[in-house]
Amino acid sequence: NPYAGLVSHLRTSWLSRKSWPMEYRVAQLEALGRFLEEKEEDILEAATLDMGKPHVETQLSEIFVCRSELNHTLNNLSTWMKDEHVEKKWAMQLDSAFIRKDPYGVVLIIGPWNYPVHLLLVPLIGAIAAGNCVVVKPSEVSKNTERLIAEMLPKYLDKDCFAVVTAGVEGTTRLLENKFDYIFYTGSPAVGRVVMSAAARHLTPVTLELGGKNPCYVSDSCHVQNAARRLAWGRFFNAGQTCIAPDYVLCSLEMQEKLLPALQEAIAEFYGPNPRESSSFARIIGDRHFQRVSALLSGGRVAIGGQTDAGTRYIAPTVLVDVQQDDPVMQEEIFGPVLPIFTVKSMDDAIAFINARERPLAIYVFSSSKQVVKKVLERTSSGGFCSNDTIMHFTLTSLPFGGIGQSGMGHCHGRFTF
Repeated sequence: NPYAGLVSHLRTSWLSRKSWPMEYRVAQLEALGRFLEEKEEDILEAATLDMGKPHVETQLSEIFVCRSELNHTLNNLSTWMKDEHVEKKWAMQLDSAFIRKDPYGVVLIIGPWNYPVHLLLVPLIGAIAAGNCVVVKPSEVSKNTERLIAEMLPKYLDKDCFAVVTAGVEGTTRLLENKFDYIFYTGSPAVGRVVMSAAARHLTPVTLELGGKNPCYVSDSCHVQNAARRLAWGRFFNAGQTCIAPDYVLCSLEMQEKLLPALQEAIAEFYGPNPRESSSFARIIGDRHFQRVSALLSGGRVAIGGQTDAGTRYIAPTVLVDVQQDDPVMQEEIFGPVLPIFTVKSMDDAIAFINARERPLAIYVFSSSKQVVKKVLERTSSGGFCSNDTIMHFTLTSLPFGGIGQSGMGHCHGRFTF
């Protein structure tokens, strides 16, 4: 196996306990912070080359998120590392009983292409903080970011304990043949099954951050303009290539008629009269994904947007109406700037629609009624939940981020990554 020697070298380092002392962990985390600071312009440029991503989006969703995670970890690491003493029975009052936080060992982190920095480095921060040795495998799809990480990150971290592997499907398959002590994968459910199958051969525990179709129920009692602005921001940020983006809207026919002009207004406010010319709107990552998302536009009727340009991989912010349950756009995760609206007669129908499908990574609801929000929260199940906003729950390091069922297993952020 081409990676056996590398994994063996990292395991030798881990067994020597080089990565265990708190001072070592802090030094490596601080080095990661210097990487983010000194290579910020390179990260911004790589994201633009890969996805036409606006600098402000990269700063917010890649660099700021990593810095926030890093600062939170450094500020709390000494507390997290302490033994946790537990309650004892009367017969054991003179004994000592506690939970010791030991590192797993040699960890593999496989990152995705849509947020190729923060979805790689956030789990890396937790793995370093916990005293592990780590192999990171950035996505080969976002090739400019992959090259940057492969060339620059090893210059900041200790090569005895941390390594970057670049590989496509075949190479990643060979990498997964090695025994790791933990695997953290972010990506699609289909590849998640492959990763979990490979991990099972060694009984290796996994965290799988997957995706799915995140529903958004917009009730008749909501503030329409606020809902439209926050829906448009959450759906069209990063050209819709976000695993927790609202994937489709459930609302009444009456609300649809109010929501459409409000969405049109919000899109124009964010991206101007022609989003193709906006410096604030990203592009689809590659030709294959462009063709896949473009094909989804045939479901239903285009109410807003719909323009495409294969040469620049541009798909306009698009809203679809009159969609059917069996349309492909309602069956698969969109992962593009397309928002279908599916009409329902009542909140109960919306809840039944959500519960008839796989449990999503996130559920959103817009309503001025606390009772409506509470009912949707209590009667549905998802990895995360957010009312009267989209995506923002992800930014809290104090909340665990992760899926359930088809949308994943395990959590990350702050102490949950540790």
